[in-house]
Amino acid sequence: MWDTLGTVRDLGRLQEIAAVLVKYGFGDLVRRIGLADVMERAGRLLHLRGSEQHARLSSAQRVRLALEALGPSFIKLGQVLATRVDLFTPEWIAEFSRLQSNVPALPWAEIEGPLVHALGHPLEEAFAWVEQRPLAAGSLAQAHRGWLHDGTAVVLKVRRPGIGEVVEADLRLLARLADIVEARVPDLARFHLPEVVSQFATSLRRELDFVAECRSAERMAKNFAGYPQLKIPQVYWQWTRSSLAVQEFIDGIAGNDYLALEAAGLDRHQLAQAGARIVLKMVLEDGFFHADPHQGNLFFLRDGRIALIDFGMVGRLSEQRRGEVALLLHGLAQQRPAQVSEVLLEWAGGLEVDEPALLQDIAVLVDNYRGLALKDLRVGSMLNDVTVLLRHYGLTLPPDLALMVKTFLTLDGVGRQLDPDFDMTAAATPFLKRAIGRRYRPEALWRRGSEHADNWWDLGTSFPRDARQILQSVRRGRLQLRIETRAMDRFGEQVQRAANRLVVGVITAALVVGSSIVMHSVGAHSSAWLLSLGVAGFVGAALCGVWIVLSIWRSARH
Repeated sequence: MWDTLGTVRDLGRLQEIAAVLVKYGFGDLVRRIGLADVMERAGRLLHLRGSEQHARLSSAQRVRLALEALGPSFIKLGQVLATRVDLFTPEWIAEFSRLQSNVPALPWAEIEGPLVHALGHPLEEAFAWVEQRPLAAGSLAQAHRGWLHDGTAVVLKVRRPGIGEVVEADLRLLARLADIVEARVPDLARFHLPEVVSQFATSLRRELDFVAECRSAERMAKNFAGYPQLKIPQVYWQWTRSSLAVQEFIDGIAGNDYLALEAAGLDRHQLAQAGARIVLKMVLEDGFFHADPHQGNLFFLRDGRIALIDFGMVGRLSEQRRGEVALLLHGLAQQRPAQVSEVLLEWAGGLEVDEPALLQDIAVLVDNYRGLALKDLRVGSMLNDVTVLLRHYGLTLPPDLALMVKTFLTLDGVGRQLDPDFDMTAAATPFLKRAIGRRYRPEALWRRGSEHADNWWDLGTSFPRDARQILQSVRRGRLQLRIETRAMDRFGEQVQRAANRLVVGVITAALVVGSSIVMHSVGAHSSAWLLSLGVAGFVGAALCGVWIVLSIWRSARH
């Protein structure tokens, strides 16, 4: 299973991953997924004993430290995991949220070359001046302030040299690791690691493509055209490349600089309400939202507007999803457990679950909101209760909904830091009413009815042909039923291994008996050939016996 990973190009990185996991107390995991075996076969020994100084830390803290030690790709993975509130408890989410790409900035000499290469011509042709001291540095890129020849201040976001190759190597390893962990460590199967890694790979590759990021920024700006409360930086496309983004410089107050807000005379209550309306419009009306609206990506302008930057991570919600979110919140408010259960099961993607027990727990959950009007609901705490219920039943949210829930929770936290009396529900109420209203407008009902009618028509017209083909297959004896399950595949492999051992055991016994007869018949006048045959039989039996013992020992280890 590890043969595709055990290549010369990956062994060095594999050793780094294994060593970091061991250091932070995950030596047993390294052994169970076979990393120790890979290192041993490559002649590289691992001492599977963790550092004593980390023994007193919680598992969540040790995982966070391990991700930080493993570098940019794994830090970004942790940031994606921070969005999976349906998979991890608040303790884990809090640790993942602490992951920051605080890496030293590269010197200008190392950045200037990639920057000129991306532009395709000298810097002087595009910019009057570029500051060599960076504004900010991250694991994937760093930003420098510059000025166009007309005096316009811009920000140049430059991808770090060589980071693309590092990311692709890590993604390749992560995909294989996720598959192997899910197969060999059943305790971790509930985290759906292959799905999480796939989501992460898509997100990270998009984040590395600055053209895609700038397109997202422009799409957001179009959605908010005529909406004066939000400022999106302008993109200068003539200088923007996949490894270089040139955007308008935002001269504002950082989202966490509350003293500067007070000094500027800005109303924190109004800012919190405006931010809530902006995010709610993104999620519930546009279906296209900034998926990482933390305070580092948020600026307050001195005229009272809000500016958002860094659109590397965005979320998308289809109209159907937005309607389901509205139905979920409406079901909670109107004491309709069956409606809430139907939405959650739809989100779970058909996983087997004890539906009567789920319905009972949902009834208890919605009873907590009995008698409350929609405007009195606490959206943040309500979504948190729903995610706790999902974790209890081993259900997971689709990636788009996981991003949405995390965005709502982040918004609630940022809003309360701005204004302790912040109530997101008051801002959400009109958006929810409009979302529910849109779902039941005549044109929406007609559209959904037409879609279902088309499906039923296609089914009805194709049914006679399909039924005829099935009957013909039955008549000719060609009807086949194929069922594939991972559990049966593993069971078949185990049976095959047991059968192989049994056959080798029988051969071993036959060699011992046959060689004994040959050696017993050897006399003074027997040929040397007959003697050699008997000895060869015993040697073969010994080798077969050793193989059986090693095979059993290796199975016991795994």
